[in-house]
Amino acid sequence: MNKGTTVVGPSTAQRIRGLEMPWNRVLRSPEQPATAAKALGPWHPQEFLAECVQNIEEAGGLMTFVFRRVDGAPLAFRAGQYLNIAFPVYGENEETVDRSYSISSAPTVPWTFNISIKRDAKGLVSNWAHENLRPGMVLDMLGPVGAFHLGDSDRRARYLFLAAGAGVTPIMSMVRTIHTLPGQADVIVLCHGTVPGDFPFWQELEYISKVDTRIKVYYSLGDRDKPKNWKGYTGRLSASMIDAVAPDANGRKVFACGPEGYLNSATQLLHDVGVDDTSVFMEFFSGDRKTLLEYQKEIVLAESIAEEVAESVEEFYESQPPELGMYEPEYDETGTLQSVGQELIAVDSAAPIPPPEPVDPLLPPDTSDYECVGEGNITMSFVRSKLNVLINPEQKILGVAKNAGVRIAANCQEGMCGSCKVIKLSGEVTMNHQGGIRAREIAAGKFLPCCSTASSDLVIDA
Repeated sequence: MNKGTTVVGPSTAQRIRGLEMPWNRVLRSPEQPATAAKALGPWHPQEFLAECVQNIEEAGGLMTFVFRRVDGAPLAFRAGQYLNIAFPVYGENEETVDRSYSISSAPTVPWTFNISIKRDAKGLVSNWAHENLRPGMVLDMLGPVGAFHLGDSDRRARYLFLAAGAGVTPIMSMVRTIHTLPGQADVIVLCHGTVPGDFPFWQELEYISKVDTRIKVYYSLGDRDKPKNWKGYTGRLSASMIDAVAPDANGRKVFACGPEGYLNSATQLLHDVGVDDTSVFMEFFSGDRKTLLEYQKEIVLAESIAEEVAESVEEFYESQPPELGMYEPEYDETGTLQSVGQELIAVDSAAPIPPPEPVDPLLPPDTSDYECVGEGNITMSFVRSKLNVLINPEQKILGVAKNAGVRIAANCQEGMCGSCKVIKLSGEVTMNHQGGIRAREIAAGKFLPCCSTASSDLVIDA
C-alpha cells in the first residue's frame, strides 16, 4: 500500500479585524449586564485593600509586586492606567505615604495584578518597597485612574509604543494585553535604556516578539558607544530613528511614557515626522489639561459609587455554584497634547520629613499674633509656621503658601501623588484632585493644597 504524503506549508493565522477588549460589548449593550460581566468591566475607580502575593526581580532595577484584592474581586482596569497606593513607610500605625504607580500586567488576567517599581537610590517609597514589601502585606489602594490607556476597541489597531527607563511599565501592560487578545494588530515597540541586558522586561518582550508576529520590539542605548555584539540602536530618540523602526508612524497611534525631557523631545520629533497631535498619547506625571479633566470625572465617580461596587461584588459571589463558596469573602457594613512641562519640585529623600505631631482640633490656636503676609481677601493661618497668608479665591493654595515660606512637601502639583497632603483644622476649600487622596481622608479634614482653592478663611496644620 502506498502512503500519500501531505505537504504542510507555514501556518497562516486567521484573525478578526482589529482589537476589542473583553468588556467592550458589555459597555455598549443596552441590556442590563450580567453580574460577572459587571465585575470584570473597568467601570470606575474604587478604594480597596490588596494583598501582596509575590515579588519578582526584574532587570533595570525594577521589582514587580503581584497583588490580589482582599475582597476576592478582580481588578478591572484599562491597559496603561495606574493606582494610587498608600505605603506604611513610617510604621503600621503612622501616617502613610501615597505614591502613584502604573499597572504593568494585563487586564485580561484580572485576578492578580502587577505593580513594577524602579528602585531610586534617593527614593523614600521605592527603597522602602524593595526592602520591606513582601507577600502577605496588605496595602490600601485607590484606582484605577488615568486617561493614558488603550481604547476599548480599535478596528485598525496600529500602534507605536515609545518607552524610556521605567516608563515601560504602562507600555508593558499594553503589550501584554494585545498579546492575549485575538484580532489583527500591528505593534512596534521602541525602548530606550542605558545598559545591554538591563532593559526592564526585555526577556519577555523578546519572547512575545518571537511568538506573536503582530509585535516587533526594538532597543536603543541612548548616548552610549555601541558595545560589541550589540544589534540594537544607539543614540537618543530622533526623527531618523522613528523613521527607521516605523516609517509609517503617521498612520499609527503613538503611546509614549518616560522622563519629562524624553517626552518633550518625543512630542517635537513625532510632529516632525508627520504624526498628528490627535494620535499622540503621553504619560506625563504632571499631566496635561485634557487628561486632568478626565481624571477629575473618574475620581468624582469613584467617591460616589463605592457602596454600589461592594454590592456588585457580593452579588457576583452569591451567583456562583455552592462548590465555589469556599472562595467567597466576608463583608461587614462598610463593604469592602503637548505637555506644559511643569517643573517637579524635588524633595530631599535622604532626609525625609517625619510625620508631623497632630494638632488638637478641639483647641483652636490663637492666630491673632501671627505675622501676616501676601494679598487677598481670605486668610490662611498656618499653625506650625505661625504665619497668616492672604489669598484670593481663584489662587491655588500650595503656590501661595510656598511663596510665603510655608514648608509643604510637593511633587506632581496636580493632585495625583498625594505628597502635599495636609490637615485643615477649620474652613472650607474647593479641591479638584486626580486620585491623590481618599474619601475617608477628606472626611477626616485632609486636603491637597496643590489642587485646592480657599472658599473661606482657613486654619491649616502646616
